[in-house]
Amino acid sequence: MYSRSSEPVRFERDCTAVLVPQGDVVTLPAGSVGYITQALGGSYTVFVEGNLFRIAGPDGDAIGKEPAEPLSLPDDASDDAVEKLVWQQLRTCFDPEIPINVVDLGLVYEANVTHGDDGKRLVEVKMTLTAPGCGMGDILVDDVRSKLEMIPTVTEADVELVFDPPWNRAMMSDAAKLETGML
Repeated sequence: MYSRSSEPVRFERDCTAVLVPQGDVVTLPAGSVGYITQALGGSYTVFVEGNLFRIAGPDGDAIGKEPAEPLSLPDDASDDAVEKLVWQQLRTCFDPEIPINVVDLGLVYEANVTHGDDGKRLVEVKMTLTAPGCGMGDILVDDVRSKLEMIPTVTEADVELVFDPPWNRAMMSDAAKLETGML
């Protein structure tokens, strides 16, 4: 689970974490030690006492990590500019077990920017999982939603989990296939 390049960490405070791949929410106590096995998209996967846990970006301070810089967007940004930022944000969402973002994994089927009655922007996403029974499904959906709602002028992100068509590796980008040895 970890290698010589994995960064050792010590939890400086009690920290909410998600057990991978089950998806159970747990609290890792202050003083726990482990290794960061993946630090992508502002969240961290840590190996502690034989288990993998996902630490959300806002809790990164528990392992000595700085929070990400807030997103910025001009007040008069076009829908195209917002859509570009939507896809950038989607590329910061990672499965804690696979070091490939959800876009390159082929999990995002569509992402649309619309406007509500108040003129504020809404983002509607349809995405899937690599396996329907994935314990991390709710965690990934919440990660996508929260990262899209960080975009200025976006008031709500509606993320729908769909399983039609079923995901298969042909949906992966060539870079993802290369990274996983499937090309």
